[in-house]
Amino acid sequence: MILIYTCVFFVSFAVLIFSSWILIKSLSRVAKFLGWKEFVVAFFTMALAGSLPNLSVGISSVLHNIPKLSFSEIVGGNIIHLTMAIALAALISKNGLSLSSRVVQGSAVFTLGAAILPLVLVFDGKLSRTDGLLLILVFVIYIGWLFSKKERFSKEYNNIKSRIKVKTFFINLLIILGAVLMLFLAAEGIVRSATFFSNILNLPIVLIGIFVVGLGNAMPEICFAVQAARKGQDWMVVGNLMGAVIFPVTLVLGLVALISPIEISDFSPFVIARIFLIISAVFFLLFLRTGKKISKKEAFFLLSVYLLFVLAEVLFSI
Repeated sequence: MILIYTCVFFVSFAVLIFSSWILIKSLSRVAKFLGWKEFVVAFFTMALAGSLPNLSVGISSVLHNIPKLSFSEIVGGNIIHLTMAIALAALISKNGLSLSSRVVQGSAVFTLGAAILPLVLVFDGKLSRTDGLLLILVFVIYIGWLFSKKERFSKEYNNIKSRIKVKTFFINLLIILGAVLMLFLAAEGIVRSATFFSNILNLPIVLIGIFVVGLGNAMPEICFAVQAARKGQDWMVVGNLMGAVIFPVTLVLGLVALISPIEISDFSPFVIARIFLIISAVFFLLFLRTGKKISKKEAFFLLSVYLLFVLAEVLFSI
């Protein structure tokens, strides 16, 4: 039985990462066809594609009556995005991530607030449907603010001068639908196997969500951020990772709470994660606001924050 669920777990994650990669490629081609701008592609297509695994896991966890798995994996994913993902992108780039735009600076402040907001709302032990509506409202407000800034739409995506053919456009739409279906099937396998290992190893389901599911769901954004940093596309990196924080923590978590309120009676597994999420968000904002870039020295610091988080969680769980 253990061997079967182990295979299901790893195969599901492989399908999740592969389908996310397909989704990103197809959405990029659709974005080129539509003539979208660079930051819009990064924030909407990449972050949206990266958030679909979160949504699929969230819906599947609700169906299995464990919505706190969705909450925990989003918290874990946010810590990864604000530390390890940003750090790896900054280390691979030539001179660190240069992010001097005022709009990017404003988005960083919003990212900090969005990352911490669910921790405040769930302080009473429950993320209610009202809280879910509030999270979705915050997402809508940010999107409205984003569209009011023309700077976001001033740079063409990859300097595309010609669009793809109409036939290719519709083929990619079908591929997107197929990839989304694969995501939800993979999420079902992940939730079922995570529940099994939680029971057999006597580990809180939230720890599996924070570490394993959170890291797995963050892989597509990490890969994209590293590739964009290698090409010197700093806007693409920050658009992708900010979107990867804001989408799940507002829209996805809000939808999950609307479907099924998330009750957390035992906060002990979240104590370390809550502290490190706040630390990660504050230092990410601090580095961005002071030097208007993430230097390689700051990248090493953010990477050490994530390693300390892992160490603290392991020691706390023993």
